[in-house]
Amino acid sequence: MSTDKVTSPASPLDRFIAVIPAGGVGTRLWPLSRAAAPKFLHDLTGSGSTLLRATYDRLHPLAGNRMLVVTGHAHRDAVCRQLPEVQDADLVLESEPKDSGAAIGLAAAILHERDPDTIMGSFAADHVISPDNLFQQAVREAIHTAATGKIVTIGIKPTHPSTGFGYIRSGKALHIEGAPSAHDVVEFVEKPDEAVAQQYVDSGDYVWNAGMFVAPVSLMLKHLEANQPELFQGLQEIARAWDTPQRDEVTARIWPTLPKIAIDYAVAEPAAEAGDVAVVPGSFRWDDVGDFASVGRLNSAKEVDDVTVLGEGARVFTENSSGVVVTDTKRVIALIGIQDVVVVDTPDALLVTTMANSQRVKAAVDALKASGDTDVL
Repeated sequence: MSTDKVTSPASPLDRFIAVIPAGGVGTRLWPLSRAAAPKFLHDLTGSGSTLLRATYDRLHPLAGNRMLVVTGHAHRDAVCRQLPEVQDADLVLESEPKDSGAAIGLAAAILHERDPDTIMGSFAADHVISPDNLFQQAVREAIHTAATGKIVTIGIKPTHPSTGFGYIRSGKALHIEGAPSAHDVVEFVEKPDEAVAQQYVDSGDYVWNAGMFVAPVSLMLKHLEANQPELFQGLQEIARAWDTPQRDEVTARIWPTLPKIAIDYAVAEPAAEAGDVAVVPGSFRWDDVGDFASVGRLNSAKEVDDVTVLGEGARVFTENSSGVVVTDTKRVIALIGIQDVVVVDTPDALLVTTMANSQRVKAAVDALKASGDTDVL
C-alpha cells in the first residue's frame, strides 16, 4: 500500500488505514438495488459519483491509498472498475455475507498481522455525507482519541427525533489533545419510539449511531476475542494466511463456518460497558439512503415540476405532481395530478409507491423471494 499523506512523524494519523465495508443489498431500494447491483454501486445523489466511489474519495485525504475494501465475490469486478486504485491484497472478498462482525473483524485481523500499531477506521460504502471537510475533521479527532486506547464511534448530531436509528449516549468530556469534542460513551441504545427519541434530542446527550468506528486494531481484536472467541479464532486463522499463497484455501474453508453477528453486538456495546468506547460528534450531513424518500430528499438531480428525476436520458413528463422518478430505461413516464409518488422503472421490474410507504418496499422483496421470483432480485 502506498503512503501518500503528509503528516508529522509522530502523528497518530500516520498509523491510520481506512476500511470500507461494501455489503448489503439495500432491499428498500428495489428494483434499482439488487443482489447483483447493490446500492453502493449506484449514483443515488445525481452527483456523477457512485456511493462507493464517493466514500473512497472522501477518505483519500486522510488515508491516501491505505485502504481495505470488504465486499462480496459477486461484486469484485464492479468494485475494481469503480476503484482501480485498490490492490488485490487490499480487496477482502466474502464468499457469503456474514454481517459486520466478520467483515470488520477480518479487516482488523489482517491489518494487525501487517502492523499491530495500526489504527483502523470503518466507514460503510453506502452512506451520503457532506461536506467532506467536516467529516474529515471528525475522523481526525477520532484518530487522536483512538490513539489514547479507545474504540471511537463518530455519532451524528440528530436533526430530528428519528425512530429509524440507534442512539449513543455520551458522558464526560475526555480533554484529548487534537480531539476537543471527544466524550466517553455511557451506552448504546436501540431504535426508540418517537416520544423517547424526542427526549433524546431535547437532552443534547445523544447522537445517532452511524456505524462508523475508529480504533486501534489490537483493541478491536481484544474485545472480539473476549466476546466472540469462535469468530475471533476463525478470523485469526484467515488473517495469518492472508498475505500467503494459502489465502484462498484457508478463507474458503473457514469463512462459511463463522457466526453471523453485527460489530455493534460483537465489540462496540460490550466495550462500552468496559469503559473503552468514546464518541466524537459529527456536525456534517449524513444519510444512510434507506429508501426512495431519502433519495428524493437528498437529490441535487434535475427537478421537473416538483418531481426529482434520476436516470441518464430520462424521459419524464409531469403536470401538477410531486415525488421521485428513478429510471434506467428510455420509456416515457408521465405523471399527472399525483402527489408524493415514487416510480422506479427498470427493464424487468416496475415499482410504484408513495413517499410515505417507501420503507415497505422490503416487504415486496420478501414476497417475491417467497414466491420464487428471484430472477428480479
